[in-house]
Amino acid sequence: MPPAVPLLIDATVVVSVLAGLLLAPAVLRAGPGRPAPAGRVNPPGPVARPHRRPPGPGAALAVVIALLTLNQVLVTVYVLREHGGDTSFITRHLPAGWFALADGNAPVRWLAAHWPAPRLLAPSVLRVPALLELPFVLLAFATVLRMLDAGLYRRTARSPLLPLAAASYTVAFCAVEWQLHNPYTVDDILLRVLSAVLTPLLIRRLAARDDARTPPAGAAGLLLSGIGLWATGRLVLALYDTVLLYNLGRIGAELPAAAGAVAVLVAVRRARAALPAARPPAGPAVSVIEAVLRRSLVLFLVPALAVRYGTGFGTPAVALGGGLLVLLAAVLPALRAGRAGTRGAAGRSGPLGRLALAGAAGLAAAYPAARWVPDAYYEAGLLRAVTAFLLAAVAAGALADRLLDGPATGSPAGTAPRTDPVRTPDGHSSPDRKQADSLP
Repeated sequence: MPPAVPLLIDATVVVSVLAGLLLAPAVLRAGPGRPAPAGRVNPPGPVARPHRRPPGPGAALAVVIALLTLNQVLVTVYVLREHGGDTSFITRHLPAGWFALADGNAPVRWLAAHWPAPRLLAPSVLRVPALLELPFVLLAFATVLRMLDAGLYRRTARSPLLPLAAASYTVAFCAVEWQLHNPYTVDDILLRVLSAVLTPLLIRRLAARDDARTPPAGAAGLLLSGIGLWATGRLVLALYDTVLLYNLGRIGAELPAAAGAVAVLVAVRRARAALPAARPPAGPAVSVIEAVLRRSLVLFLVPALAVRYGTGFGTPAVALGGGLLVLLAAVLPALRAGRAGTRGAAGRSGPLGRLALAGAAGLAAAYPAARWVPDAYYEAGLLRAVTAFLLAAVAAGALADRLLDGPATGSPAGTAPRTDPVRTPDGHSSPDRKQADSLP
């Protein structure tokens, strides 16, 4: 390994963690009641008929997945026609586990036999995924964040966190590209830099047009968000192994998992839409768990990939230390806010005992989930463990809240259920939505 690669990864971890810790709190603090920036007001006159809902990050992610899958087919066509099916021209530059092509598939072989000018498909080898990998990762993150809190997704997309995340991920990607040096490395790095410029602009534009509402606070919405997080992560892992490592030949083994994840995402979307618009406020334990999840997602946005690559290409102690620091920054303020919120509330006990019960339930579920089956990638076991921990902790916390406080009947006096005002039918943002989504 070139000595500069671990140093670059370690430096990226440190800078990314600090950037997240410094900038994420401003995004997390923004909310209803903050002054909105001056903007264009709705013109007088009749209100136009509402337009079809604009596409969200999930729709853009589906387009990127389709492009990556198409590229894998074209790679197979190129290798069959130009290299006689021999992938050694590129695999000698890469570690094991790449380029298990679907060259035995009859429709693909027919397409290869009839494809005109296959030499023009040469950029499909490594170059196209270099352009699309960043939007694939960031759109997956945006999809998860939007399921949890649509207003927070919009604020994050308009904040400096998004371009900083693109820069951090691109540095990590390029460091690994340099380590796996091959004839296409310079092209790949240039394409990744271009992607780092374009991807934040794409997501920012999607967020500016977004009109999704935040699901009601409470155990039901949080459980659905946790299930959606698992489904998105499982889809990403299935596609990473097949369409980003050029292993289209393994698509048959991964297809059931990918199709199941898509079905779960569709079901989660419908279940979220069926939740009532107004619900009683969440109990102390569930509120703290939700706050920890929201804080974790935003704080980990910038350093996530650097921390992940730091365990394999950098110094593991630096990566693990950075990840632990971010986790503490997500948990401790949420605990303090939870204690402050219940101190002085008549008839309510603090959340620490309830959270201890929720944490114990989460750990009891996470350990067997992580070791359920052997995994080719440790991220698969980690995803199961995190999801199991979240679902069990939410269920146990909600049960503790109900047993100790009794069933909630409505919002406390003087408060209103959490809302997320949406775009007006004529396409301009309402003042209420500007207040809900504006940065301080």
